[in-house]
Amino acid sequence: MFIGHFGAAFATKKMNRKPSLGTMFMAAQWLDLVWPVLVLLGIEKVKVAPGITAFTPLDFTYYPFTHSLLAAVLWAGLFGGAYYLLRKDRTTSIILGGLVLSHWLLDLLVHRPDLPLAFGNHIFMGFGLWNSTAGTLIVESLLFAGGCALYLSVSHSLDRKGAIGCWSLIAFLGLVYVMNIIGPPPASAQAIGYAGLSQWLLVGWAYWVDRHRNARAEVPVGVAKINATG
Repeated sequence: MFIGHFGAAFATKKMNRKPSLGTMFMAAQWLDLVWPVLVLLGIEKVKVAPGITAFTPLDFTYYPFTHSLLAAVLWAGLFGGAYYLLRKDRTTSIILGGLVLSHWLLDLLVHRPDLPLAFGNHIFMGFGLWNSTAGTLIVESLLFAGGCALYLSVSHSLDRKGAIGCWSLIAFLGLVYVMNIIGPPPASAQAIGYAGLSQWLLVGWAYWVDRHRNARAEVPVGVAKINATG
């Protein structure tokens, strides 16, 4: 799953408008932000195996420290706990922790049975939606479109940067998703790791966009005209 995770981040803004969209991107993708580091260090393993599923050629052979259920729960607690230490906001901390955990739950939907329950555990889970290209496209597109719609419903542009930046981010995520589908398989595990690290740029982009948008129900009078486009 790729844009579905970002859809969850966008949607969470409807639930809680205090954190930046960048923080929500970071929480929703936290497991996949840590994972490429461990891949490049040789701690977790992935192989390029075209045909292993209909949708993706990636064979996730060993990643218990980021993508086991136990790891996801621990990362969720650490992420939410770190936010609480910084902001002293229990409700938001719980929501962000839940967003971290949502990554594993959404992966559970699409992955073949390769998600371990715990470290060293030989029980693997995955409902295998990636075995259907059409099914994957429908589910992820709906999650992403729905999340974007919820974000836009509670977020108003403060200036043209907020409007253009937001729509550019949404379009870019969609373009990357399409390119991942129609493009050639990655050359190696290292290439996958470096590509995964580039997601930090998306987190930074989301922080920048959110600084130019106003997450309140009422539109400030001075920006009403701009809001009509954003």
